[in-house]
Amino acid sequence: MNPTEFRATISLAAVFAARLLGLFMIYPIFAHYAQYLRGATPQMVGLALGAYGLAQGLLQIPLGLLSDRIGRKPVIACGLLVFGAGSVVAATSTSIDGVLLGRVLQGAGAVGSSILALVGDLTRDEVRTRAMAVVGITIGLSFGLAVMIGPPLAALAGLSGVFWATAGLAAAGIVVTLGLVPAPVRSVGAAQRTAASFAKVLRDGELLRLDFAIFTLHSILTASFLVIPRILAQVLQLSTAGQWKFYLPVLVAAVVLMVPAIIIAETRGRMKEIFIAAIVAIAASLLGLASLGGSVVAVVVALLVFFTGFNIMEAMLPSLVTKFAPAEAKGAATGVYSSSQFLGIFVGGAGGGWMLATEGTTGVLGFAVVISLVWLAVALTMRRPFALRTADRIKALAARGEL
Repeated sequence: MNPTEFRATISLAAVFAARLLGLFMIYPIFAHYAQYLRGATPQMVGLALGAYGLAQGLLQIPLGLLSDRIGRKPVIACGLLVFGAGSVVAATSTSIDGVLLGRVLQGAGAVGSSILALVGDLTRDEVRTRAMAVVGITIGLSFGLAVMIGPPLAALAGLSGVFWATAGLAAAGIVVTLGLVPAPVRSVGAAQRTAASFAKVLRDGELLRLDFAIFTLHSILTASFLVIPRILAQVLQLSTAGQWKFYLPVLVAAVVLMVPAIIIAETRGRMKEIFIAAIVAIAASLLGLASLGGSVVAVVVALLVFFTGFNIMEAMLPSLVTKFAPAEAKGAATGVYSSSQFLGIFVGGAGGGWMLATEGTTGVLGFAVVISLVWLAVALTMRRPFALRTADRIKALAARGEL
């Protein structure tokens, strides 16, 4: 990477991290603390956890397209402002309905697609995979850090304190966006962004598979975190505030295991094999939790495998989307991708909450296993990603008459 690309990658990864750190801090503590809010039920807790995703999912595409027209940075800054405002609403609420409203408002700051598109704008084809891998790894690290600091922060300041911290992270993201992120060298004007190119994104089978992948991954994650804290409390005898002692070594080990998998995928052309293996690992870990959840060793091994598979996917998927996305519609492509991710959060939260109320912990894990197996069936038909340098890609597009 040249200096501008490096600066763009690091600063945008930091913006992503600030936003997702606030989102992920809620996961390990929300099911426990939200039950004490006025009007809380298992269904409402799951709905409030997933409501963020519904608003995000509905707005990612229009805001991604808006960023194609007026520029990425204004959309990102305004979206972070709305996200911060929603955090304040949730922090000051004492009922589950108020927190639900705050979560919806948080989700209205839907800037994930614009951030990914801006990474694409500011990097050349030959380094974009590395840039997206950095963003993907940052997402995984943000998740790891968030689930470690969320429980002690909530023990110190309560659920409202976590939401106040989220508001502060949103403000930090605005500062980085406006002060450190480079302006795109080339225009992203409306003339280059057409309804036809957007329709092309929706017809692309490979992109749709990746959209389904991120949808399923975050459905599973959100549903699982309705019961993982409960499992850790029952099997490992860890209080909600002390569960970071489990997450810390397990997540560090998961990152260590992720790195060679990503290297093999990128350098040896084994992207599809690693992709499939990560899905199998996630499905097997969930099945292990459901069937062997009473064993300490089974819980530790299953969650290590689960978090490793999750981190691999978070590192790979953004890179794959930008490989397959049409150059003239990256905003649209990443908009559909991000919408799929957050709709997955909503489905996982709402569906997991319903299963928890009707079938208990085993029902939630069974729900997650079923959708992971559907995901595996879809992924088996994916085409092997290809890596082309800029000149080679231009030749390939010219040969197909797409220039």
